[in-house]
Amino acid sequence: MLMGIPKETLTGETRVAVTPETVKKLKAQGHTLRVQSGAGVAASVTDEAYVAAGAEITDAAGALGADMVLKVRAPSADERALMKPGAVLIGMLNPFDKDGLQAMTDAKLTGFALEAAPRTTRAQSMDVLSSQANLAGYKAVMMAADKYQRLFPMLMTAAGTVKAARVVILGVGVAGLQAIATAKRMGAVIEASDVRPSVKEQVESLGAKFIDVPYETAEEKEAAEGVGGYARPMPQSWLDRQKAEVAKRVAQADIVITTALIPGRAAPVLVTEEMVQSMKPGSVIVDLAAAQGGNCPLTEPGQTVVKHGVTLVGETNVPALVAADASALYARNVLDFLKLVFNKEGQFHIDMEDDIVKACLMCRDGQLLRA
Repeated sequence: MLMGIPKETLTGETRVAVTPETVKKLKAQGHTLRVQSGAGVAASVTDEAYVAAGAEITDAAGALGADMVLKVRAPSADERALMKPGAVLIGMLNPFDKDGLQAMTDAKLTGFALEAAPRTTRAQSMDVLSSQANLAGYKAVMMAADKYQRLFPMLMTAAGTVKAARVVILGVGVAGLQAIATAKRMGAVIEASDVRPSVKEQVESLGAKFIDVPYETAEEKEAAEGVGGYARPMPQSWLDRQKAEVAKRVAQADIVITTALIPGRAAPVLVTEEMVQSMKPGSVIVDLAAAQGGNCPLTEPGQTVVKHGVTLVGETNVPALVAADASALYARNVLDFLKLVFNKEGQFHIDMEDDIVKACLMCRDGQLLRA
């Protein structure tokens, strides 16, 4: 099949959907790949590297006019105009963007949103949310270290002792766990909180202290278990108690990293303005939920600001800040997903009996499959 890989046009998007590594593997499977000139430059991949791997270099029309288009983000109106009816589109298409999905449906595209894959063992190798969140958790600590005007580890020197930084991580999914591991390697003292009791053991295994908030009702415990690897909205009674416990830790923290997201909803508020006011001057908050409104109401998406003496980092696309590795992992996710939509003869085939394929398929033949 003819596959096109365009350069991403969304502001700040530096990733690319294939790398020379995956080009070689797709080429070996009999596919023809056309990569838009400059598509990989921001991810440290040159046109020459793609050519050496077996791809052809083309323009935007050539890449977007392919039978199958591999992207990172959903196409813009201008990009959709260059795509032909019946083309297959694979990328992070945002399954909660009804208008975007409708536009792709109207363009007669067959669209697969990779972030809709179920959080199952079989789907792990194509789990774009996890691969990108893992990098975001690491980079969040790096950004915090850059903005924090002190050191992370404790140092005992002839000039005196430097205390270790106190880090609080709110939301212990993939990003949160990576943030814990990274901050621990840098010598910080770490506490972490999450609504799911099952993560306590993981938090402690990484050397952090879990901020435990007991459950008082069956409703609280059931909600805390989550669904599909995600947290569910918690009862207000538990949230009030958690807020009080977290507020105590935030007031003592030097750095707070928030990672809590609920698919299809605005990010929950975890750090209130009152909590920010209680923090020490020079403290840092890195809000990884900024793209969905932020876990702190003072966060300004896409901006780094100082409020009440606290620096708030609101980057909305953190994986794009480490584009080379982010692209490498994403490209492997795409490669593994493609194995599900090609049969043994190498022909494109949509198997609606496959739970991953069915979950990711957003639109087909002018029909919207996700309301």
